[in-house]
Amino acid sequence: MTALLEADGLAKAFGPTPALAGASIEVQAGEVVAIVGASGSGKSTLLHCLAGIVRPHAGRVLYRGADLTRMSDVERSRLRRSEFGFVFQFGHLVPELTCLENVALPLRLAGVRRRDADDRAREWLERVQVEQVAGSLPGEVSGGQAQRVAVARALIGGPSVVFADEPTGALDSLNGERVMQLLTAAARESGAAVLLVTHEARVAAYSDREVTVRDGVTRDLRVLA
Repeated sequence: MTALLEADGLAKAFGPTPALAGASIEVQAGEVVAIVGASGSGKSTLLHCLAGIVRPHAGRVLYRGADLTRMSDVERSRLRRSEFGFVFQFGHLVPELTCLENVALPLRLAGVRRRDADDRAREWLERVQVEQVAGSLPGEVSGGQAQRVAVARALIGGPSVVFADEPTGALDSLNGERVMQLLTAAARESGAAVLLVTHEARVAAYSDREVTVRDGVTRDLRVLA
């Protein structure tokens, strides 16, 4: 089976410090993969290379057979808007926009009419069970609510891959569990693959498979029961 997203031999350094030293990974459509490892192991750098945010110094990243490392910045930016969704540790919501407007933003950037985008955003806020914060600014809601809004924003455009970098790292255990339940359930329903960076075993347990990163190299590929 041809992988939806794959990388081979990725190397990346920041100054004299190597972050990746030959990392490789394959992700199938609809698969939830946890990238795990100690702090500083290179797991977030791997995620950012796979998403086309960071360009590796060596190796290649293929998405549906197209090499991201050979794309221009404009091409990679367009791909991230149209094919990828993102959930970060602190949400990264636009503080000046309401929660509804944040969720609708990917559709508005894609040229969807405001009314249609807002209607779909309300539907997604309902799906992640925070419809009551639609008119609130991000600074007026709890951390758990903000992360659910971020999940809705990541999925509203129907991405093929969702990249989640420590999505529960700033949450208590109860809110973290709820965010993971909503993220994985919504992604599976839509058929999106999820690449999840975490150092927490309870979060990695939501994945189909774990890839361990140690000293910039991917190891210990394990299929979960």
